[in-house]
Amino acid sequence: MTEDPHVDEARAERLVRLGEPARTPREAMYKLVWILPWLVFLAAPVRDLTGGHHSTGATAAGWAGLLAFVAVYMTVVFRNMGRALPARVVAGLLAVLAVLAVTLCLTLGGHWLGLFVYVSVSCGLTLPLRASYWTIPLTTAAFLAVGLREDQDTAWGLVLVVLLVGYSMTGVRQLVSTTIELQKARATVAQLAANEERLRLARDLHDLLGHSLSLITLKSELAGRMLPGHPDKAAQQVADIEQVSRQALVDVREAVTGYRRARLSAELAGAQVALTAAGIVADVPHEPDLSAVPEESEAALAWAVREAVTNVVRHSGAGRCTVEVLRRQTLDGQMLEVSVEDDGSGGSGDGPGNGLTGLRERLEKAGGTLEAGRARHGFRLVARAPADPPPAVGSEA
Repeated sequence: MTEDPHVDEARAERLVRLGEPARTPREAMYKLVWILPWLVFLAAPVRDLTGGHHSTGATAAGWAGLLAFVAVYMTVVFRNMGRALPARVVAGLLAVLAVLAVTLCLTLGGHWLGLFVYVSVSCGLTLPLRASYWTIPLTTAAFLAVGLREDQDTAWGLVLVVLLVGYSMTGVRQLVSTTIELQKARATVAQLAANEERLRLARDLHDLLGHSLSLITLKSELAGRMLPGHPDKAAQQVADIEQVSRQALVDVREAVTGYRRARLSAELAGAQVALTAAGIVADVPHEPDLSAVPEESEAALAWAVREAVTNVVRHSGAGRCTVEVLRRQTLDGQMLEVSVEDDGSGGSGDGPGNGLTGLRERLEKAGGTLEAGRARHGFRLVARAPADPPPAVGSEA
């Protein structure tokens, strides 16, 4: 049910690359591929020049003006999709674009009115937002003034295009900017989390091993002093060193395992945060009774909560989500049940995804079960795992 996170990462990365300077020829080509389709509005001026409607001098001047216009436009837009040009340079180039658009339209006719689309796009992409909000309407007004004089039908047909395409470019700029800021914030959070995890691991290992290593050092010194005259007492010290070392190894393994094992209480707290951040009303228990629950069962149910809540946030479109943790007595013994129910769209209906398949396998390995499907008002997932510790080896039935 969950989407591949690598696909979202790749999309975000491509969007960010549009807002940064091209570092390779491939990135420069990608920017050009994004820009070049917008040159479709130049089809009318090109047909006008190749149709033989003007004298040789006017045609030559028209080609020169069109090439100059495209060169200035590409310079403004391509460079500002990355390291922006100085504000004065941008203002000067935009003024050149506007003058060329007005001059070519007034001298060569209404077929050239599409040039104002590029002026509007350039204003939306390069100027500060406040400046864009008044230069785009100003460009539209200039377009109407010229267009109503040269070709009224074309002018009324393109007026909304000139206006809206400029404002849409301001939205694209803000989207790229926001994506860049989010990626930077995400990298910072990840770095801080990694640093905090390293510090916590260092503190815990220090607490676990500090006493054991100090005791090992002390007993080693005692064994060394006792060895010449009291070999039996030295042997006892060596035996104590072995016992302390084995216990230290067990403590380290448990500490490392604890970092990798999912905890149900932590996942419930994370579910509350995730649902609230997504604007979904969350009903999540804060302190469920997990006494005597095997660690394998708790970890499997924790993964169930994570998978279910992830699906609710990403795909359901729900307004409310309820999470319940209950103990139930069954023929197979006492079971801990976790249910996650939302009032959303009820899932994709294309069968279980990789996330639910892996979750079902994890629960079955722990001796539990998984039920997932459409509910009366949305989607419901129920995961169960044994709540009692497994019987000791060799115990009687």
